[in-house]
Amino acid sequence: MRFNNQKNHRTAVSSSRILSLPRGHRAKDSGLPVAAYRERATQGQMQRSALGGSEDWHEPCGRGPTRFIVNAAGSEFVHPVSVREVRERIAQLPEQFTRDLEVLQFSTMTRKRRTFPCYGMQWGSAVYLYPIEKDFVEVYGSPPNPQQIIEARMFGGQWKQDGKRWKLEWTPAAIKDFYLNNVLIHEIGHLNDPRNTRPRDRERFANWFAIEYGYRPTR
Repeated sequence: MRFNNQKNHRTAVSSSRILSLPRGHRAKDSGLPVAAYRERATQGQMQRSALGGSEDWHEPCGRGPTRFIVNAAGSEFVHPVSVREVRERIAQLPEQFTRDLEVLQFSTMTRKRRTFPCYGMQWGSAVYLYPIEKDFVEVYGSPPNPQQIIEARMFGGQWKQDGKRWKLEWTPAAIKDFYLNNVLIHEIGHLNDPRNTRPRDRERFANWFAIEYGYRPTR
C-alpha cells in the first residue's frame, strides 16, 4: 500500500501479501524462502514490490537460541510490544514451532519504508516486527473490505470514516494483543510452512496458523 502526497494518508493497492527477495538474493541461489509480509490493510490488484527501505537480512546459522535485536522505532512511531512480551508469547507456543526461529528483530520505520508499510515480515529463519504510529491511529485513503473490518474487530481495532479518509484506531491494549496474537504468530506460521510456494497458499496457511495458535488460545 502506498501513500499519496498527504502525510499519513495511505491508499491500499494490493490484495495479498507481497513476496520478494532482498537485493542480491534469488530463491534458486539461496535455497531460502521468499520474504512474507504481514501487510497493513490491503485492497485492489495484487502487485509485486520490494520492501521499501534497507533492512538487516540475517542469514540462517542453525545454532543457538533466538536472538532479539531492537532498533529505534523511528520518528512518530513506536514499538507496541516489548522484547519481554514477545519472548513470553513465543514461550507459550509448542517448541517445534519456534526451534527454527533464530532472530526476532524490532525494525525501524524509515521514511522510505512508509511508502510500503507492513506490520511484520518473515525471511529465512528471521521474523521482523515493524512499528505503529505513536497515537495508534492508521490513516488510509480507501475503505476497508469486510475481512479487514472483521480482523480489526477481533482484536479491538475500530475503523472510522473521516470524510474521504478512513482511520483504523487502536488502544494500547488492543494493538498489543494484535501484534502478540496475530502479527507475531502469523509470521511464525510462515516459518513453519515449507510446503507451500504460491503466495496465496502461504497466506492461507499463515492466516490459519495465526487463528489456531494466536487468536483462539488467548480468547
